[in-house]
Amino acid sequence: MSVLSLAKGVRISPRKVSAVAALVRNRTVSDALVILEHTPRRASTAISKTIKSAQANAEHNHGLKPDTLRITEITVTAGPRIKRFRPAAHGRALPYQKKSSHIRVMVDGEKRQTKKTKQATEPEAK
Repeated sequence: MSVLSLAKGVRISPRKVSAVAALVRNRTVSDALVILEHTPRRASTAISKTIKSAQANAEHNHGLKPDTLRITEITVTAGPRIKRFRPAAHGRALPYQKKSSHIRVMVDGEKRQTKKTKQATEPEAK
């Protein structure tokens, strides 16, 4: 079962985020978090938070084993751009854009075994 986690509007350029996302694509969650911890890029913090969120969603909402989780898909798309102007010489204004990103992480793993209760296994006594 695939579990999704999204981080929208991260204030880092998609080009910079996708370079870091390529480092952890198709790896286990534990390996990816170790790699991102030692990556000296600002985008590694945003990606590790999204992966931890997907891990928590898988463990608590869907009952998957945290040891077996693997990143099946990680995509980075462009978010909204904030348009600004910078003052220049001779009274001009030069436009620039502050870019943002959307990070989408999908993890997959094995289902955790649920313990059967005593009442569910034994027939009712009358």
